[in-house]
Amino acid sequence: MNAHCDRRLPVTMRMSGEARQAHGDVPQIALDVGRRSVIENGAVSGYSPAFTKEPGSSPRYGGIASPILTIRPQRRIALIFNNSFHLESFRHIALIAVTLFTTSVIGVATAGDTLDTVRKRGHLQAGVHTGLVGFAMPDSEGRWHGFDVDICRAVAAAVFGDADKVKYVPLSAQQRFTALQSGEIDVLSRNTTHTLTRDSSLGLNFGPATYYDGQGFMVPVALGVKSARELDGATVCVLAGTTTEMNLADYFRTRDMDYKGVVIENKDEVAKAFFSERCDVLTADASALAGERIKSKKPEHFRILPEIISKEPLGPVVRHGDDQWLDIVSWSVWAMINAEELGISSVNVEDMQAITNPKVRRLLGESPGMGAALGLDEKWAYHIIKQVGNYGECFDRNLGRNSSLNINRGINRLWSDGGILYAPPIR
Repeated sequence: MNAHCDRRLPVTMRMSGEARQAHGDVPQIALDVGRRSVIENGAVSGYSPAFTKEPGSSPRYGGIASPILTIRPQRRIALIFNNSFHLESFRHIALIAVTLFTTSVIGVATAGDTLDTVRKRGHLQAGVHTGLVGFAMPDSEGRWHGFDVDICRAVAAAVFGDADKVKYVPLSAQQRFTALQSGEIDVLSRNTTHTLTRDSSLGLNFGPATYYDGQGFMVPVALGVKSARELDGATVCVLAGTTTEMNLADYFRTRDMDYKGVVIENKDEVAKAFFSERCDVLTADASALAGERIKSKKPEHFRILPEIISKEPLGPVVRHGDDQWLDIVSWSVWAMINAEELGISSVNVEDMQAITNPKVRRLLGESPGMGAALGLDEKWAYHIIKQVGNYGECFDRNLGRNSSLNINRGINRLWSDGGILYAPPIR
């Protein structure tokens, strides 16, 4: 049995009659393999902090509604009991602890395991959008292209030295987190906003923001609306299972405006509903609106309003519990940003290997140590830049001046060019 903490695991155990009398129902056990375990009706779900403890209780016998067993990946075991607990119950819990721990280490990747798994498989499993212009779209031959796709290719280049060793798994907004939690994919790169609740309650870690977006509105030019403040009473099409729903409600509520939401679970169906005039307004990230406008038969008939109503830092996501894998994904992104800052591109990267600048030499693996620190080949960043490009190259060909979207780079410019894009130094 694969025991994943993001799935609920019903737990039963034998207890002496005396112990059962003292505790009532069968005590609940929470298995933790590096994520917060949540007890619900005798089942295990969620993920976990460094130490499991009920509010107001102390880590000792007493103060807990049910016995809770916490197993850390390092095989440290902490037991918290009710006020009354018996040796026989302890023995049963210890037996279950060994069983569950053995199962957990087989079924769930612990620290460092993701890299090993990916290498043994021979390719990266990457979750992407089902089809979003500029971010992730398959061409007529089934080859994927887009900004989020390039992030996945960068990770593959870092790990394998080959950016093409990726299998893309198209996922809806509702499917994306479950696919990552279950281990179906190794990384999620699907225009996903980093929020507190997603970071803290889903058992996931967000890498660096790769694109700073914001939610906007698109309307038909014929509607005569030029500002979001004129949308009182409008019917708004919105995608279900996204932060867009909450942002929409917040915007109208704080301005004492009314709207009727048309909530649809499929992105393509949301766009169809808007273009077939089922609603007055389409709301989404501004980059997504630009893509939908381009895809329409007559883009000049639609206007994206000037207001940006939210912060949407988009970036790759990995599972909790594997710091090395998070480092690899994060530094794959930061290598692209550092490369642009240092003037290294896919065109000149070979020549730049001869440069004496120590920053360039560390990035390109001419001065060893950076690859070893990540558990990768010393040329990991060279492979990214050569095969995928620096950040600016990826932006321009997918979203910016060399793309059909022609989105102004804006705040996604480097910090040195007036934007907010910034990467830690490679040293």
